[in-house]
Amino acid sequence: MQEINEKYEPLIVAFCCNWCSYAGADLAGSSRLSYPANVKIIRVPCSCRVNPMFILKAFQRGADGVILCGCHPGDCHYTTGNYYARRRMTMLFDMLDYLGIERERTRVEWVSAAEGNRFAAVMNDFAAKINELGENKRLEDLRCKN
Repeated sequence: MQEINEKYEPLIVAFCCNWCSYAGADLAGSSRLSYPANVKIIRVPCSCRVNPMFILKAFQRGADGVILCGCHPGDCHYTTGNYYARRRMTMLFDMLDYLGIERERTRVEWVSAAEGNRFAAVMNDFAAKINELGENKRLEDLRCKN
């Protein structure tokens, strides 16, 4: 097991759908709930708009963990968008296994606009898990480092 570096802060990319998860993040912020500042949120119109290549590119650019947050199944603003996202992510998990990237580095969560507490808890839990796993070197592109 890798030693935990006290100064190490993982870079986490969160793709959040505009209608539910991003609103949940906004509620968490306005409720003054804390989650790590190293979670970088990217707002997308719907979770189905996240191409699996975006997640691979995030890993290549130095992300240690990537989380996709969308509306609960059945509550998607675009009716079936999150079902498409769920199918794509299942295929991506198989690809990540093939590439040798730990499955725990990628996660899918359904968070509604009224679940600010859940959003903060999910982000805190995911950040703790990524911190435990350590730095991701598997898909790292050294040209992207400073």
